[in-house]
Amino acid sequence: MTKTDPSILSIAGQDIRRGERKTLELPVPSLYTHTQLEMPVQVIRGKKPGPTLFVSAAIHGDEINGVEIIRRVLNQKALNRLRGTLIAIPVVNIFGFINQSRYLPDRRDLNRSFPGSESGSLAARIAHLFLNDIVSHCSHGIDLHTAAIHRENFPHIRAVLDDEETERMAAAFSSPVILASDIIEGSLRKAVEEKGINIIVYEAGEALRFNEFAIRAGVRGVMSVMRELGMLAPSKTKRKEAFTEVSMTSVWVRAPQSGIVRLIKPLGSWVKKDEVLGVVADPFGDDEQQALAPYDGVVIGKTNLPLVNEGEALFHIAKVKSRVTAGHIEEYQHVLDPNTDTSEPAEPPVA
Repeated sequence: MTKTDPSILSIAGQDIRRGERKTLELPVPSLYTHTQLEMPVQVIRGKKPGPTLFVSAAIHGDEINGVEIIRRVLNQKALNRLRGTLIAIPVVNIFGFINQSRYLPDRRDLNRSFPGSESGSLAARIAHLFLNDIVSHCSHGIDLHTAAIHRENFPHIRAVLDDEETERMAAAFSSPVILASDIIEGSLRKAVEEKGINIIVYEAGEALRFNEFAIRAGVRGVMSVMRELGMLAPSKTKRKEAFTEVSMTSVWVRAPQSGIVRLIKPLGSWVKKDEVLGVVADPFGDDEQQALAPYDGVVIGKTNLPLVNEGEALFHIAKVKSRVTAGHIEEYQHVLDPNTDTSEPAEPPVA
């Protein structure tokens, strides 16, 4: 029996040794125009052993904040002293990314198609390829997402907090809210956890839009997790210890009637039970109904489209215990907002 050399990582037929940095092109099914497509992957291996972390984005092809987060992470000088291996996949759903669409050409959601199969649908084949050729090499993972089109998420982490390692990663990301969410059947998160790999999901921003605040929070969070895992040396910059609130429950407040909604509470707001979040009215203003907070919590998601039908999602509220969260969220926004951040940025913020 041939022993595998632990110092060599083989992906897509290419060997990456410790101390090497390579960009790979993982072949995916071609277009019907005979044009070949590849999934771009960059692998950075430290000279010393350590965890193998994958950071993925654009599993939904219109969720582009994560692509920029990965680009900025890969430009960090701290990676020159990396321990272990970082595998960065900025565009998993290359088909959806090209078409600026959440879905694949077969109208399937890639994040509901795992673990996939070699002989199934297009979505199943890409899911199988990504899971087995990339994820199976890893010990940890961070999957980057945004809200769907016309919706926006406040930066937060979603994870199943059923083991210490996942809890450690979630806390290290330092977002003000961790949502202890259930795993959805067919999701990457479920397939990864079934392989014994620890994973967290970062949610922030809106589809097809760059959001500088969400991007900065994502870059800082990914780097912070890598430091917590021992892949990077501790930061020399002294920061106030991050406050994170774990929410075990969340709910979407839905439109009580069809009409035009006036959104009152912004993302990141702390709200009290029965507080008015927004008002839905007909175009004449003759009939108005209020959307009320179901409990004390934080607004972690909202619609950006004022035109709503009865039953459509307006506000996503994460239930939290105390108002102390509000002050920490305000500080978090102040530090990461380019309009209030007094530190020298590594690069100009996106407009």
